[in-house]
Amino acid sequence: MRAPERLLLALCLAACGSTDDSGGTATAECNIPAKLDLPRTASLPDTTPDAPAAAYVLAMSWSPEFCRFRKDADAHEGQCRDNHFDFILHGLWVDSASGASPRACATAVPVGEALVRQHYCMMPSAQLMQHQWAAHGTCAFSSAEAYFGAAKSLWDGVKRPDLRTLRGETLTAGMVREAFVKANIGLPTEAIAVALNKRGWLTEVRLCMDLDYNYVACRAPGATDTARVLIWRGG
Repeated sequence: MRAPERLLLALCLAACGSTDDSGGTATAECNIPAKLDLPRTASLPDTTPDAPAAAYVLAMSWSPEFCRFRKDADAHEGQCRDNHFDFILHGLWVDSASGASPRACATAVPVGEALVRQHYCMMPSAQLMQHQWAAHGTCAFSSAEAYFGAAKSLWDGVKRPDLRTLRGETLTAGMVREAFVKANIGLPTEAIAVALNKRGWLTEVRLCMDLDYNYVACRAPGATDTARVLIWRGG
C-alpha cells in the first residue's frame, strides 16, 4: 500500500482512535520563532542496502527530560527556551521485520519554511525535521509534505497523558503504558515501547504500528513493565 492510501487510514485513526474528540494534548502556548534556522542543502542517501519497510514507529520525546540540561543551548532554544512542551514528536520511523531498519533511502530535498511553520509545534526544530525526513521519511513517502502530513494525522490521533501527574513511591514502565492505554481506545500495552536513559529517566514513548497503521507489538519494547521509571517534571 502506497503512502497516500495509508494516509487515509491515518486520518481515520486521528478521528476514531482517542477517548474524546480533542485529540493529542494541548500545549498552553507554542511560540514559533520569527526567524528559523532552515536547512539549505539536500540530504543524500546512504549506500547501505535497506530491508523492506514492514512497520511504523511513532516516537514521542518527553521534552522536559530532553531540555533538562539544554536550556542554554542555542541549537535547542525553540524547544527548551522559547516553549515548555510535554511530548514532542521525535519522528515517524520506518521499521523492518528483522535486522536493521530502512534508513536514508533517497535524496531528501530541504524542508521549506511553510512546512516547518505548519508543524513546528509538533516538532520544534527545522533541523530535526530535515533529519527525520531524510533518515526515515524517504523510505516510505514521496515528499516531506506527505511524510509530515501522515505524522501529524497520527500525532493528532493519540491522547498523550500528562505524565507529570503520575505519582507513587515507585513509578514503573508498566504505569506509563497503562496511562497511555487508559487514554486511548484500542491501544494495546504491547504496542507501547518505553525508553529510559542509563540513569532510569524517561526519554521517550513509542507507539508501534504495521504499514496500515494498526497497532502491533513493538519489535523493540524497551523497558519492562516492572522497570523503575524516573520522570523529570521541570519545564
